[in-house]
Amino acid sequence: MRRFLPSHTALLAFESAARHMSFTKAAEDLSITQSGVSRQISNLETLLGVRLFERVGSRLVLTETAKTYLEEVTSGLNQIEQASVNCVRGQTLEEALVVCAHPTLISRWLTPRLRDYLGGRSDVVIELVTTTKDIDFTQTRIDLAILRGRGSWTASRSHELFREELAVVAAPGVVAPRHPGEALDFDQLPTLQNASRPDLWLTWLRGAGLRHCGAIRGPRFPHSELLISAAKNGLGLAVVPLPYVEAELASGALVLPFGGPVVTADSYWLVRPEQGSEIPAAHQFALWVKDQARQFRRTASHLRGGM
Repeated sequence: MRRFLPSHTALLAFESAARHMSFTKAAEDLSITQSGVSRQISNLETLLGVRLFERVGSRLVLTETAKTYLEEVTSGLNQIEQASVNCVRGQTLEEALVVCAHPTLISRWLTPRLRDYLGGRSDVVIELVTTTKDIDFTQTRIDLAILRGRGSWTASRSHELFREELAVVAAPGVVAPRHPGEALDFDQLPTLQNASRPDLWLTWLRGAGLRHCGAIRGPRFPHSELLISAAKNGLGLAVVPLPYVEAELASGALVLPFGGPVVTADSYWLVRPEQGSEIPAAHQFALWVKDQARQFRRTASHLRGGM
């Protein structure tokens, strides 16, 4: 028996018009004329035998029947879209390995290394998701995370990768060389601040044990990525985690004007859910991350040796 299905074009016109509450915007969305949208919706109403839109003054409103129909049509279109994407990709989203980390750690530490992992692994689909908060693994579907903290997260098991180290960085020539024993005068130093971690300067000062005076009043940036960009452009001194500036220190784009980094009470951890089936791809990825962490610890040691 032939299916009772409206045309795909009519359904898209209805969904877009209902989403925008405008035939004009729907026409722009679908790259057709307004009259084309109106015609498709009229054909749909004729097929269904119901009114989908009404005019209240100059406003377009959905009928009660159309509100329920819209939810179901939108859900169906989303499923068709996802099925089409999965067909092209060859795997469903549920088969992807979901890896979570802080956005700056992903962009500055994990992503530069991923080509090494993905080489020869065309069958592995990785979905990277970000977080700036703690994770409850009972409330979300994450196969593996790289998190900063003390090693304790709900319903998880953790493996320490490396200790967190904070470094003061700046572009070459931003500050004059410091004489041994000389106090840091922050009234005279161009400083930059991280609004998402406002305690970074105090943590570094406590760990470095240096004498200092004056107030740290420099511009505030919302996160480390922008802070590093500001430092590279010569705006001032920034306190950042060492893994975030590994490439810049190696290339000389940033320097360590006040000496080596200081260790904090936190570490970066490989974290996995306590419950759930052992996914082979997750096990392989975990082994790879641990190996990358070992290599980074050696790299960090070389960076310190060149200070």
